[in-house]
Amino acid sequence: MSSNVDKVWASLEHLTDPEIPVVTLRELGILRDVRETADGLEVVITPTYSGCPAMGQIEDDVRASLEQAGIAARVITQLAPAWTTDWMSDEAKEKLRKYGIAPPHQTPKDVSVMKFVRRAPEVVACPQCGSTHTVVTSQFGSTACKALYKCLDCQEPFDYFKPY
Repeated sequence: MSSNVDKVWASLEHLTDPEIPVVTLRELGILRDVRETADGLEVVITPTYSGCPAMGQIEDDVRASLEQAGIAARVITQLAPAWTTDWMSDEAKEKLRKYGIAPPHQTPKDVSVMKFVRRAPEVVACPQCGSTHTVVTSQFGSTACKALYKCLDCQEPFDYFKPY
């Protein structure tokens, strides 16, 4: 890596997700790449899903951080390949759990169009008490990328970051 690319990564390392401020964009896998091209530096970001309302804020945060560091770079939003929860670091998953959001399970390797066919509900451990005696109460939680669950042991509601 060049020193320019290293400088960009270092300037963006602190940026967190606007909806989940305990994890960084890099830990979530949203901050995909920094590359030098013939036209200059590019920072590549990928939304967690195509309609993610936080992407405008994320792009603004990236631009502001680059500007503050005196770095000229373009921000590129790349939709393909589509973001997957497999891009999350183990550190991000642990931070989610400690924050009260059940981290996603590993994405099944047989994901296809059929993934939308009703399957048996996933067993999701409660991030508060660790119990797997939980039920889904809504397919959509505080954001569309999360489902709302309830622990039947400690009675606490919690979000589960859905695997993609």
